[in-house]
Amino acid sequence: MENLTTDYLTKAELWLFITTLVYFMMNGAQIFETLVLVPKWVASPPANFNLLIDGKGASLKLFWIIFHSLHEITFILAIIFCWKIDPVRNWLLILFAIHVAVRVWTLSYFAPNIIDFQKIAEQSTFTKDLISRTSMWQTLNYIRVSIFIAVSLGLIPLCIKLSNLKH
Repeated sequence: MENLTTDYLTKAELWLFITTLVYFMMNGAQIFETLVLVPKWVASPPANFNLLIDGKGASLKLFWIIFHSLHEITFILAIIFCWKIDPVRNWLLILFAIHVAVRVWTLSYFAPNIIDFQKIAEQSTFTKDLISRTSMWQTLNYIRVSIFIAVSLGLIPLCIKLSNLKH
């Protein structure tokens, strides 16, 4: 590790703290959605799919686009500002890789299915595998949210390590 200035460590600590805070706020929203909203629309498909329709229900598409974009910007800034701190940087890169993998999973599985469920609600159609699809979506969502929570918890020891470097 290079000779790090107090100013460098302060900026690194600030951005790591910000990304950790934003991640925990995002987890709160994910937990709320998982425990409150998802069970409502999964309970009776397609009757409750109207909760997913943009402009009529609790569609959170814009919210999640903004929140994830903001978080990923802060995460990248944390990596940039912690770059000279080998153990912190290396763990941030691992956590970011896991985060990106789950985001890819989200964009390739969860988002297309929600879009499909919204179309079903708008067209009032019912496919025979709809109950199993929604059940699978809900089960996999528990796993996805758990991984996001684990990644955010993984940031805490890095915050502590960085804080200890300043003293």
